[in-house]
Amino acid sequence: MKLLDVATYPREMCFGEGTARKGRWAQESRKRRCDYDSLTAALLAISDTIPCVTSTIKPLNTPSQVLFASLIGTTIEFFDFYIYATAAVLVFPRLFFPSSDPATATLASLATFAIAFVARPIGSVVFGHFGDRVGRKTTLVAALLTMGVSTVLIGVLPTYASIGLAAPLLLSLCRFGQGLGLGGEWGGAVLLAIENAPPGKRAWYGMFPQLGAPLGFVFSGGVFLLLSRTLTDEQFFAWGWRVPFLASATLVLIGLYVRLTITETPIFAEAMKKDEKKIKVPVFAVFRDYPGTLLLGMMISVIAYTLFYMHSVFSLSWGTSKLGYTRNEFLVMQLFAILFFAATIPIAGILAERGRRKAMIWMTIGAVAYGFVMPTLFAAGTAGAVTMMCLGFGLTGLVYGPLGTVLSELFPTSVRYTGSSISFNVAGIFGASLAPYAATWLANNYGLQYVGYYISAVAMLSLTGLLLTRETKDTDLRQ
Repeated sequence: MKLLDVATYPREMCFGEGTARKGRWAQESRKRRCDYDSLTAALLAISDTIPCVTSTIKPLNTPSQVLFASLIGTTIEFFDFYIYATAAVLVFPRLFFPSSDPATATLASLATFAIAFVARPIGSVVFGHFGDRVGRKTTLVAALLTMGVSTVLIGVLPTYASIGLAAPLLLSLCRFGQGLGLGGEWGGAVLLAIENAPPGKRAWYGMFPQLGAPLGFVFSGGVFLLLSRTLTDEQFFAWGWRVPFLASATLVLIGLYVRLTITETPIFAEAMKKDEKKIKVPVFAVFRDYPGTLLLGMMISVIAYTLFYMHSVFSLSWGTSKLGYTRNEFLVMQLFAILFFAATIPIAGILAERGRRKAMIWMTIGAVAYGFVMPTLFAAGTAGAVTMMCLGFGLTGLVYGPLGTVLSELFPTSVRYTGSSISFNVAGIFGASLAPYAATWLANNYGLQYVGYYISAVAMLSLTGLLLTRETKDTDLRQ
């Protein structure tokens, strides 16, 4: 509270007004001197009852600020991430790799797609370090910039026809940058939400950054669909595919503006006032003190990745190359099915408020069963394929919605950014980067049925992780 300085207090309060106007302060001071001790005491009493209008303390984040900032960042980052996934199937095999063997070019393109999932754990370590040491807000801004720059650079890369082998190498480097950015974004966005959440609302707040995944997918798929319908194939492959990557620059600027308007989370700000809460190297502390928690977090996360990338990348590749669907037809099917992904995330958040572990166990059991019907549906014509996509994406939303909250609640504040991010992003190496590649290999060599078995096996692994994990609903995040 800022107090008035009695040394500069208006002298009319202590001397007669006429004397003040004549400027005779010194001459009259001895006759009519004010009791400064009494005046000071009076001012102190008044100041305790009047709010300080000169305070410069920034108000805490409002709920709408928190939820919008956590949602818009992940939406932009996933948009950037997914336009690469779509291009990896539709564009890059043709433009960035030798065209002599289309099947090999597709596998090589999917391999560059997988590079990001190797980079994501590295991004978790790098950005997690600063997120746990410096702050959530600053780190989220840096992560968004990293993703944005990498994405825009992809939009200006020369192709294989222009620079030969340098083209896929530069493409891989930019994809690595995308992985670094998303590796730092996800964990921070979830913490921004749940560390600002009121009691009993953490799962609900925590599902908002998760909504960035389906929204980013809708925007990316919608852009490619619009380009496919308005441009000829020659125009699309000549320059049209670059538009989504270049347009990302505008979205990133919007996201940066929103992120810069928020303040640090109160839980982190409170923890950083205590010296004992500061850990010099968070990643070392995570592996030293929480190795079991880290492993369980990876096991829990892997099914969400597998379900999503089976239905977004593998299904697009298999549907257009083996089942006779056109690019536009399958993109429309995906965009419709992704609505089920978006719809089930809030449902999962509501259910998880009653108990994270129990809700996720039942959802994962559903994924185990789904693996046995997925191949039959996919091969049963358009109606079957649409049903397969809707079920698959719906299950993805159910297991993904509470995931960020659960992983964050497993770790203390001092290593929460690093621990939750590493758990989630290392799982991506096995659940996402390998899934489209493994599914393509299994389907080509053993048939679609084994793709379904693969999904069920991964779901069983996540179910085991959940059974071994404690309930986190009542965890005190201030620890």
